[in-house]
Amino acid sequence: MRGSGLLWLVLGAIALGLVLLLASGDTGTVFGIEDETFARTLYLGVLGAVVAAGIVGSGLRFGFALRSAAIWLLIILALMVGYQYRYELQDVASRLTAGLVPGSPLSQTDDDGRVSVMLERMASGHFEVNAEVNGTPVAVMIDTGATSTVLSANDAARAGFDPASLSYSIAITTANGQARAARVVADEIRVGEIVRSNVPVLVVEQGLLDRSLLGMNFIGTLSGFDMRGQRLILRD
Repeated sequence: MRGSGLLWLVLGAIALGLVLLLASGDTGTVFGIEDETFARTLYLGVLGAVVAAGIVGSGLRFGFALRSAAIWLLIILALMVGYQYRYELQDVASRLTAGLVPGSPLSQTDDDGRVSVMLERMASGHFEVNAEVNGTPVAVMIDTGATSTVLSANDAARAGFDPASLSYSIAITTANGQARAARVVADEIRVGEIVRSNVPVLVVEQGLLDRSLLGMNFIGTLSGFDMRGQRLILRD
């Protein structure tokens, strides 16, 4: 009987609300409330009444049911907030990682969907970043004076190349003097969220380079880069 009475009450509320909406005519308001707002309020009220009826009809204690409803409401709100602010949360995570792990790139996406990567100057005075070559983490130094991206023999081996089978026929100049290098093609080079495919790189002979270099054949594909104090910003 109780459930039947509540059902008729809900149906009566719906009917009354519809009558009021129809009676509003061209005025566009019900009791001074815009039709759209009134209809939304009516819908939420009916929905709340149905949920309440379900709780009452289940026989659960009111306090327990109220706590359960509150927990589910918080979960739903947390999921909604996480979705709405997903890009901001990604930026926060990137900032935390950049602060905890030296060389970690901080990727940011603007309102137009364009990506920029910020790097902090290292204690050595250079800008270095933990990039990925063919999916393998490789620490590289940003070198705008280098025409090509250059991998040390060890980094090349980790990225899937076989230094022993390469032909070192290209003469280059490094910080350690003259060296010879072999030309290969990296399937992918990633710096934060900036990705380039099929990038020609050079591999130097074993022991001639202690740090791989990210050169202009990668940096030149960017829309721009600028230095702000102790930070270097790469723009896709």
